Amino acid sequence: MNSTQTGAQNALSSKTKSVESVIEIHDLKKSFGDQDVLKKVTLRLFSGENLAVLGKSGSGKSVLIQCIVRLLNSDAGTITVLGEDVNALNTEGLGALRKKIGFLFQSGALYDSMTVRQNLEFPLRRMKKGLSQKELADKVNDALEHVGLPDTLDKMPSQLSGGMRKRISLARTIVVDPLIMLYDEPTTGLDPVTSDEISSLINEVQKKYKTSSIIITHDIQCTRAVANRVIMLADGEIHLEGTLETFEKSNDPLIVSFFK
Repeated sequence: MNSTQTGAQNALSSKTKSVESVIEIHDLKKSFGDQDVLKKVTLRLFSGENLAVLGKSGSGKSVLIQCIVRLLNSDAGTITVLGEDVNALNTEGLGALRKKIGFLFQSGALYDSMTVRQNLEFPLRRMKKGLSQKELADKVNDALEHVGLPDTLDKMPSQLSGGMRKRISLARTIVVDPLIMLYDEPTTGLDPVTSDEISSLINEVQKKYKTSSIIITHDIQCTRAVANRVIMLADGEIHLEGTLETFEKSNDPLIVSFFK
């Protein structure tokens, strides 16, 4: 990393050092066979921020957030989430931590055999046991109102457009009141108008639910719309970290290829 990049990181650190971090990752490594996908990645997610993680396909972006919730086991390094050492948690502890984290999968991962209502009630019944039927209905309706789809309660996922499915997936994620949101390519495959709507929803979720979020993306328009801070992954390492302004002023060819 060159002196300009180091200076930007130091300046960023001085501004955020007093802010509580909700995720801390140190020297994270993950390989598949002889392919090193992540190599000693170190980063922090601060309370209340949207952190965008950029990178080309295969740079390890999605692997990173899967390691955070231990959908994948890392090979080395430490991951601390809300004060918990993720790699040291037993099954019960990991399940309890995951209840505090919303994960929006790239595919949306809705249950095709369930209505929208049932898709949203499913995590509530598992994570918020003891809710009355009225409380369930109120939380489902509130989440659907938030994503602008209150009239889809009894529709099946197959009856929805790609953008609508993405918004329903977001509603299902926020219905359980997560503290942290992990978005995996939230605008991939969407038209520009729908992509802008999803970006706006990410900002609204941050504001309404006071979430701290990591947004995995290669969509620069989405990054410009949502990011408080940006990290670029390349060859399994952090290539540059800083504000959006830091990236847009960079003359680094890799950065310029994204932001041109």
